[in-house]
Amino acid sequence: MFSAGAESLLHQAREIQDEELQRFCSRVSKLLQEDLGPATVDALQRLFLIVSATKYMRRLEKTCVDLLQATLSLPACSEQVQVLCAAILREMSPSNTLTLSCDHIQNPHQLSLVASVLLAQGDRREEIRSLGHHVFTILESRQPEGPSLRPLLPVLSKVVGLAPGTLQEDQASQLSRRLVDWLRYARVQQGPLHSGGFFSTPRARQPGPITEVDGAVASDFFTVLSMGQHFTEDQWLNVQAFSMLQVWLLLSSPEGPGTPDAEDRSELEGSTLSVLSAASAGRQLLPQERLRKVAFEYCQRLIEQSNRRALRKGDSDLQKACLVEAVRVLDTVCRQDPSFLYRSLSCLKALHGQLGTDPGSERALLPLAQFFLNHGAAAAVDSEAIYQHLFTRLPSERFHSPMLAFEVARFCRDNLPLFDPHLLGLLKLSFPNLFKFLAWNSPPLTAEFVALLPALVDAGTAVEMLHSLLDLPCLTAALDLQLRSSQMPSERPLWDTSLRTPGCLEAFWDPQFQPLFQHLLRTKASSSTERLAPLYQLLQPMASCARVAQCAQAVPTLLQAFFSSATQVADGTLTNQLALLVLERSDALYQVPQYKACVHRVLSSWFLALCKQKPSLVLELARELLELVGSVSSIQSRAGLFTCVGLSLPVKDEDPGPEPSHQLCTQ
Repeated sequence: MFSAGAESLLHQAREIQDEELQRFCSRVSKLLQEDLGPATVDALQRLFLIVSATKYMRRLEKTCVDLLQATLSLPACSEQVQVLCAAILREMSPSNTLTLSCDHIQNPHQLSLVASVLLAQGDRREEIRSLGHHVFTILESRQPEGPSLRPLLPVLSKVVGLAPGTLQEDQASQLSRRLVDWLRYARVQQGPLHSGGFFSTPRARQPGPITEVDGAVASDFFTVLSMGQHFTEDQWLNVQAFSMLQVWLLLSSPEGPGTPDAEDRSELEGSTLSVLSAASAGRQLLPQERLRKVAFEYCQRLIEQSNRRALRKGDSDLQKACLVEAVRVLDTVCRQDPSFLYRSLSCLKALHGQLGTDPGSERALLPLAQFFLNHGAAAAVDSEAIYQHLFTRLPSERFHSPMLAFEVARFCRDNLPLFDPHLLGLLKLSFPNLFKFLAWNSPPLTAEFVALLPALVDAGTAVEMLHSLLDLPCLTAALDLQLRSSQMPSERPLWDTSLRTPGCLEAFWDPQFQPLFQHLLRTKASSSTERLAPLYQLLQPMASCARVAQCAQAVPTLLQAFFSSATQVADGTLTNQLALLVLERSDALYQVPQYKACVHRVLSSWFLALCKQKPSLVLELARELLELVGSVSSIQSRAGLFTCVGLSLPVKDEDPGPEPSHQLCTQ
């Protein structure tokens, strides 16, 4: 990941012993007392590398720490030195030796550096609240010609997130008014250009108008998607205000998004909402209400700007990110004030039709689904197409996007209480598709699906789901082949290029194996099973792939979660089916190294649990069990299962004797 030179420097930094570090700290202390020139900058860079190169905290001598704090608090000091001092002190946090205070700092940039250290310390001495009050005091007292406020807005956003009650009511109202001004009234002319030298003319240096992402001159107010060569201070504040808008809306509302009042208001009928909207239009809006109105207008403009064709890829990526945030802000605004709901629906319905045409735009589908999940019932809107897109097309087409996979899994897990029976049924029906996310991203998604499995398992899906979990590593290999055979190399994710699978790729398109691949890659539960033994042999060269091996390591944990849920809903018939399936599939697994032994340990323990749950199970499955243990080859192939299970079965003796039967015990 790093170059050889960088690796060497990191290794040296990690190997420095405490005695040598203390000597170096003494040198840094001397430089901080004598000179703040290039030698000091170089020494501070080395010290930062040392303290940040290890996972554990390095102890610095107290004199050095005190000088770092004093240098950071100097009113006149080079920005580079102060940035390095703050970075070193953050690496030491939390620490009882730090005594920084922001009370007498007036410079916004210097205050932001000190605040970064205080926030890393935690709220040990109510420092966060005092920091918030001081930052707000500077915001209130700042004159138009004064220093830039840009460094302070991220600090304020962090403070109000960590300590929501920091600002008083009048301060919160004042901040809402400031945000309204920054969001709605930023100028639409570019900032003044710097002098171009002797040959530049006054006409050439005149600022031009702000443009849209497609190059057209902007015809409406400035937003984060407005383009220009140079931005003015109020335009930069516009961008930062939008970045903290949703956080502030959530924290400053007297009735949060999850309060009973807000939930009751979301159920109001359309006629009532119209009356509310008309009533609010006839009076002076409160600062928070005015902010919601401006936020609504701002997000609508962003959605309109996202429809434009960007001239640069960076602007196109910015469009997609802003679209996600705009939908989230609209969701927050509509939860707090349902009068905006019906004005939001038209643009959001049109938005769904545009998603998926450009790779990366699918991320906006999740906040869009969240919006209709929160407001669909109140608006009487059929959002079936959105959920079908989310559970059907998205996993099939974008399973290799780790961020999207995590967001979909988290969306399903967090919103389970909001799913109505129809949507929950659609979720259960789509589990083979959701498992594609799991198969490709199993290490980070295992915990999410362990939490999600209880909602997916029922009597109708349990048998097919158990087959799918046991075949999960095989699904990973099939997804790998699907990507390798893609006709869009630029969209392919990284994989193990050392793995050569020409035979597997040819077989992927072989009509003889197409039905098996189609079953493995199905998008919905089919209530049927296929014996995939031919695919196990065909895909055996891919069993050593790192991604397949990682998936195989996650299966035992997933099986534990599955059986814990399945045994809660299983009746007698399902218990028999699961027990029989355990015995059958114990000899039909994809041959990934160490996979079979790990799976056998889980299956054997749950087979015993099924027998305890239904004591008559052994007698009801006596014939199948006897067939299972009736041949040496069967016992050898399931040795891992049998070593953990003890069975006592009545077996008819072929040799008639004084005893009509005896007990066959396998251990």
